[in-house]
Amino acid sequence: MQDIGVIAKRALLSGTVASVTTTLAASFAGKREAGAYAAPLNATSHIVWGDEAARQDRPSLKYTVTGFVLNHAAAVMWAAAYEKWLASSSTGVQWPRSVVKLSTGAAAVSAGAYVTDYYLMPKRVTPGFEKRVSGGALFVIFGALALGIAARSLIADSD
Repeated sequence: MQDIGVIAKRALLSGTVASVTTTLAASFAGKREAGAYAAPLNATSHIVWGDEAARQDRPSLKYTVTGFVLNHAAAVMWAAAYEKWLASSSTGVQWPRSVVKLSTGAAAVSAGAYVTDYYLMPKRVTPGFEKRVSGGALFVIFGALALGIAARSLIADSD
């Protein structure tokens, strides 16, 4: 039986790292493609504030903080899927130490996040990045998600 507390702790940490990496990737893409660092995070807040959020360029409590919180929650959720998937159910909590397994697992979870976010979910609850940045930038953002969720496992010696 897996220790849910350990998985939750790991997911919170790896999800926070993933939140930071995706925020940075989205922000730099926003500056390059939309002329504003905050534009992609503001667009993420369309889930709460509607399409008006996607037209906002300036950082604000209303749009940017809401977008960050939504992105952070999603990153932690995907990190939980990653941590749960990589845990061994037969021997308790055992994470693979193989860089290939960790990286491949993170890439698979990130690809699943992309498919879920852009093909299975209603447009009203997509991440919103697509409203301000290109498909190439989305590839980088979801790559940053994979890197972020795997980073804790790749660098941590033990819990």
